[in-house]
Amino acid sequence: MRLRAALDRHGLGVVGHTAYYLPIANPFEEIRKVAVDECRRCLDLFSQAGARWMNIHPDNHSPLHPPKFFFDKNLQSLEELLAHGRQVGVGIMVENIPGNDFNSAADLGILLDTLPELGLHLDIGHCNLSPIPNNAESILKAYGRRIRHVHLHDNKGGRDDLHLPLGAGNIDLPRVIRALRGCGYDGTVTLEVFSPDRHYLEYSRDLLRRMWETVQ
Repeated sequence: MRLRAALDRHGLGVVGHTAYYLPIANPFEEIRKVAVDECRRCLDLFSQAGARWMNIHPDNHSPLHPPKFFFDKNLQSLEELLAHGRQVGVGIMVENIPGNDFNSAADLGILLDTLPELGLHLDIGHCNLSPIPNNAESILKAYGRRIRHVHLHDNKGGRDDLHLPLGAGNIDLPRVIRALRGCGYDGTVTLEVFSPDRHYLEYSRDLLRRMWETVQ
């Protein structure tokens, strides 16, 4: 495929990322199945592109249903996708999402402890958008060894997922990087800096490199 050829030509790797709004815990079974099928197609594509891991955003949109319902439905869908991932050679990792659900060590543990094969995709920006700001450390302490990829961007807490350049918000970056290094992580990091001015991305890259080398 042309994508794989371009990646090889430039010496680049790839991490699979899916849409955050796929309803894998929808109370209507036919809708849930369609969402899972779309994720299967993504797994097939990412396998061809050479990805080793693909992320899934857990689904907490099940109006009029208790939390246990959407936790169970997420587990059902993730089990199905893990099985398909094994067939095509791509692992599944779950990403913490902003808000009250699936953004704490306890909630993520319901998925990670039940499915030992499941990896963790830690979004550090999202960790600052939980009821407990800067809660990345507690997740890293509990599941740092399960991390397969990291998203890093800044924000100012609250509800807005701003995707700011590093240092433009209130995330304690040295503390987070210290915790990442402390759990032994030395893998890939995506800087999710959403700005039309790419200098902000370059600045964030350089800041991350300096901190990674100097923070003890």
